[in-house]
Amino acid sequence: MTHEPSTSRTSRRSVLGLLSSVPVAAGLLAAGRPAQAEASTSRSIPADLRPGGKFDRFVADQAAKDLFSGVVLLAYRGRPVLRRAYGMANKAASLPNRLDTRFDLASVTKTFTAVAVAQLAQQGKIAFHEKIGAYLQGFPAEIGQTVTVHQLLTHTSGIGRPAVGTEPPTRPEWDTVQKLWDGTAKAIRALPPQFTPGTQYRYSNDGFFLLGEIVATVSGRSYHDYVREHIFTPAGMTRSDFFTKPQVTADPTIARPYATQRSGPRVDFTTSDFFPFVGGPHRGAYCSATDVLGFVRALRNGTLLSPAYAELFTTAKMIMPLSEQQGLTRQHLFYGYGFIDAIVNGRHVVGHSGGSAGAANNLDTFPGQDWVAMILGNYDTPIAPIVEMARQIIT
Repeated sequence: MTHEPSTSRTSRRSVLGLLSSVPVAAGLLAAGRPAQAEASTSRSIPADLRPGGKFDRFVADQAAKDLFSGVVLLAYRGRPVLRRAYGMANKAASLPNRLDTRFDLASVTKTFTAVAVAQLAQQGKIAFHEKIGAYLQGFPAEIGQTVTVHQLLTHTSGIGRPAVGTEPPTRPEWDTVQKLWDGTAKAIRALPPQFTPGTQYRYSNDGFFLLGEIVATVSGRSYHDYVREHIFTPAGMTRSDFFTKPQVTADPTIARPYATQRSGPRVDFTTSDFFPFVGGPHRGAYCSATDVLGFVRALRNGTLLSPAYAELFTTAKMIMPLSEQQGLTRQHLFYGYGFIDAIVNGRHVVGHSGGSAGAANNLDTFPGQDWVAMILGNYDTPIAPIVEMARQIIT
């Protein structure tokens, strides 16, 4: 089957149309039917968010129409209220998605990179005002001595390719972790700046890759190992990792990404030469929904960061353009440091979205209301309607 990598990828704008403001017993039912659910008995939980309620019925309808495949999880005060699994993790092998299936988080991975930077900043090893040339080599002076860590974190650095909807360059011959890492780093250094640093907001995967490079340089560990040791392990994220392409294709607990081609059908993107060998600081961590909830808990309870640094990184720094809000009701939308901070119906919503070929995810946390709403999917069909319904009911 012929693949169309240039058209099957979800564009950055459409990804942000899925956007968050701003990470078991399993069922084995067929696609389009719920695998399992758990409910909380708290009387403060709206009926519309309980099993069988308005939100539950809507997601089931989206899955029945083949518009959604994946897991949804609603949690209140850290405890799951509703968990559902729909669709297939591997269509060729007839393996359904389960509550413990691991999904490609795409750009939700940026929250892990942000926390890694925050941890090192908290230790005094990274300074937000510092120029990237203090940590990384190989840049011309107009970049290395001008762009700051703050600008990388807020997508105001000017670093990255100008076209919306592209990701850091990957090539089929980058077939090891080191080749992909070195090749991406070299390609980013060859790019001219898009604009004068600090003068615009323009979402940059490349900028977050450089943050991962800084984490590795400062910590003395590879980026992947640092995240494993300092985020996944302390947060109890036992089913999370940066899996390589051979691991993804061999593991039945990892959902295959089904990318939409221009001609209409969805295809398993792992069969494409353009499927990246491994994820990195900008995208591509694999996690279960329960692990992402564990990440949120650890971020809230001081396990990963002090409360002051957690608040610093998750709150607004830069206003995001209206063009980045497609698919959701108009709202006040800001970017923090690797987290998106929005106001919906007068309430704060903090988290991140993630979308790429065969992936559509959204993590929303509602700090003032103790809710978490999570959608992890292995289709790239927009999930904005699901995100929007959860936000409107919760707020």
